[in-house]
Amino acid sequence: MQKKALVVIDIQNDMTKNYKEVIGTINQSIDWAVEQDLHVVYIRHENLSARTRTFKTGTRGAELAPDLKSFPKISSRNTRGML
Repeated sequence: MQKKALVVIDIQNDMTKNYKEVIGTINQSIDWAVEQDLHVVYIRHENLSARTRTFKTGTRGAELAPDLKSFPKISSRNTRGML
């Protein structure tokens, strides 16, 4: 059983205004993990508060950054209320 994974957290449009400075390194890390046959886990933050302006569900700001490497085998799971 594999017990290792690369976890990519909050590389989203609202979080990463200057992500272009680090996206190459993140994508290299993703390539390395795939070459090592490790799982790559993407975590997105979504804000459910009615008064928020950022990370609103269904908005561009809550989406993963467009330059972030991803793969067809991505599954999404709602973890609302889970910690």
